[in-house]
Amino acid sequence: MTESINVLKFLQVRGIVTGLVIIGVAWLVGRLLTGILTRLGDRFTERRLQIHQVGTFARFFLYIGALVTAVLLSFRFSDQMLFAMGGSIAVAVGFALKDLAASVIAGLTILADKPFQVGDRVTFGNHYGEIVAIGLRSVRLVTLDDSVVTIPNNKFLSDVVASGNAGALDMLVQMDFYVGVDQDVAAAKRIVSEAVTTTQFAYLAKPWNVLVNQVIQSSYIAVRLRAKVYVLDVKHEKSLETDVTERVLDGFRREGVQPPAVLHREIGAGSLASAATDQHP
Repeated sequence: MTESINVLKFLQVRGIVTGLVIIGVAWLVGRLLTGILTRLGDRFTERRLQIHQVGTFARFFLYIGALVTAVLLSFRFSDQMLFAMGGSIAVAVGFALKDLAASVIAGLTILADKPFQVGDRVTFGNHYGEIVAIGLRSVRLVTLDDSVVTIPNNKFLSDVVASGNAGALDMLVQMDFYVGVDQDVAAAKRIVSEAVTTTQFAYLAKPWNVLVNQVIQSSYIAVRLRAKVYVLDVKHEKSLETDVTERVLDGFRREGVQPPAVLHREIGAGSLASAATDQHP
């Protein structure tokens, strides 16, 4: 009974009612604000995302302010209680901001150490693309299909990241082409070399090469021709790959260089003849 009286003496009945009214009004204002901003976003489509961001921040501070005001009106707080609550809130905020602080420190490390910079083509985990922003909290990477990936800075302290151009405008591009082991490999290499050296996107001031080796692809053996050439500008990476691939395929077709002997070539040659012999003895 005494404990109930001690608790009740900290409550303010009028303050509780007023606090509930404030929370209700804040909820109604939030709903009204959402409706207004939604209509504004539909009317000014080019500013729709910015309007929604403003609405998110406005509702957040509105609800937080209403909740804090309701609590302050509903309870009688002594100086000791306010001091204790302030310390508890500070500890809670410290734990909540632990990851943010780690990301900020990692961001300063990235800016100082420069493992990559804005404009670099990097690979991080399953993501590959161009770094468009390095902030104190996160790094933004735009993939080649135009998706924006936001990566916390502290991830770069423990995971491996590979930079394709390391601050340079040009970048080494690698392309693989496969032909059959029974084909004219010298002609195939010549075609790939011509395609690499005649494309407008190649930066031939740096060394290029076409490497040839035999590989096993699934259940068949093939000859792989690996072209390595620098692109003039990283933004032309896919244009270089497309142009070289088109030139190589056209050259293979003109020279009669065929792909590895998979099922379609076996059926198209000796297998059909043997099948016909088996059916007509």
